[in-house]
Amino acid sequence: ETMTSLNVSSPESMREWIDDQVKKGGYGTASEFVREVIREAQKNKARQDLEAKLLEGINSGPATEMTKGDWDRRKERARSRKRTAR
Repeated sequence: ETMTSLNVSSPESMREWIDDQVKKGGYGTASEFVREVIREAQKNKARQDLEAKLLEGINSGPATEMTKGDWDRRKERARSRKRTAR
């Protein structure tokens, strides 16, 4: 992937913290550390989006209960598949 530059201004205290994280975390440069932080933020956002979709599905209303006819049709489809698999 092609790399591009992005200049970011930060307070001195934040830069010192980043430099400390680079040393402690085994990163070669502040850029490597910042890329890792961004990747983690992307993963967290994707996880939040997935959780929101799952909750939307859960909260979309009650599921209808299976009737005896529903179960009978499922059983027949399973039996039919078993017969054709032989």
